[in-house]
Amino acid sequence: MRFALVNPDWTFQGSTYFGCQEPHYPLELLFAFEQVRAAGHEALLVDAQSDKLPLEEVKARVEAFAPDFLVIPTAPSYLFWRCPPPELRVPAEWFAGLGTSAVKVAIGPHGSATAAATLRKTKCEVVLRGEPDFTIAELASKPWETIAGCCYLVDGQPRISPELGVADMKKLGALDFKNYNVETHQHRHHVFSGSGHGAELEFARGCPWSCTFCNKTLFRNKFRERDVDTVLRETDTLISRGVDYIYFIDEIFGVGKNVRRLLEGLAERKVNIGFQTRIDLWDKGSLDLLGRAHTISMECGIESITDEGRDELNKNCRMSTDRIAELLIYARTRIPWVQANLILTEHDDKDEIRRFQERLKKHDVWVSEPVPMFPFPGSPLYLQTFGSLPDDQAWERAHQYYTSTFAKTGYSDIQEQRPESIESLEQLIRTA
Repeated sequence: MRFALVNPDWTFQGSTYFGCQEPHYPLELLFAFEQVRAAGHEALLVDAQSDKLPLEEVKARVEAFAPDFLVIPTAPSYLFWRCPPPELRVPAEWFAGLGTSAVKVAIGPHGSATAAATLRKTKCEVVLRGEPDFTIAELASKPWETIAGCCYLVDGQPRISPELGVADMKKLGALDFKNYNVETHQHRHHVFSGSGHGAELEFARGCPWSCTFCNKTLFRNKFRERDVDTVLRETDTLISRGVDYIYFIDEIFGVGKNVRRLLEGLAERKVNIGFQTRIDLWDKGSLDLLGRAHTISMECGIESITDEGRDELNKNCRMSTDRIAELLIYARTRIPWVQANLILTEHDDKDEIRRFQERLKKHDVWVSEPVPMFPFPGSPLYLQTFGSLPDDQAWERAHQYYTSTFAKTGYSDIQEQRPESIESLEQLIRTA
């Protein structure tokens, strides 16, 4: 069997999507490529985002390959599993535009939360809920009803798997990147745009916390580490091909028992690193280790400057705000970029927020303006807000609530300030 794995050239004009639009390694497709080959099948990987390939050129490549399965993600990268764009216009456009007779397979956060809506909107035949690293290859060899997270139509009606695909991280071997142009496809950090030749890797998945704003409960929920030596082999491969900066896309870097051994290995290599984390996972000794491991970027989810606010967000943080500030300031003495992210809560006084920001900025710690929370389908916040689990209209409901709530107060500075409705954004899907 033949599998074509396609990362579209993503666009988000008019969207409320959080995040930078720089190319990111399609790691979910890179891992799936290896598993497809290991199962004895043929695979084609096309990264139209990094190569800036028009749909017509990708269509020609896919047609020449003649796949049995066409796989497209519903978000730009695993990095955005918890805050994906709310609309499905891009994957729907690419499924329709590629026009292949192959079985169309959607993966990613939308299908994991709202599989029936994803089947309907993208007009695909299969949605894989959860992590698809191994389940993609299984489509060629197993009855679909036996595959974890496999959803598809039966007599025109969606059969929704109650399960999620969960990858055994120990079985994900080291990527050799022979199928990927590392020299051209490079990740540029949003701050250190001149930091050199960048790439992305993954050490762990999942998170042991359940913050209200995060939809990881339906996608990459369980925390698991990969083998340290495996990740270091990937690092060495990337370094040998000119990479000098690696961003770890882990949901929360620094949790597992083996992260110290990873950092010690990275300290011996000529490569800089960056990641997202919580400052309460670190102390001065471990922050010193981060410095030795050539950390140049540390993005910390603080969320609220009060105990009450952090409790409301279910951060389960046992550290005082003063201690949080002290560690952020100390981290900045070891790491060139330390970022503290805040979320808008009713418990945080604007004047107190300003004083917190000014204190940190005096020590060159970057602090965000508090950003409004989107009730992503699958997150505890969605359930709190609407009193029910996600249904076929979950994304529309969440988007309408978000835009009606924050249209007057304003959005984040990394968002479209005049977002369109999902219905208008997805008009393309209905006319394709």
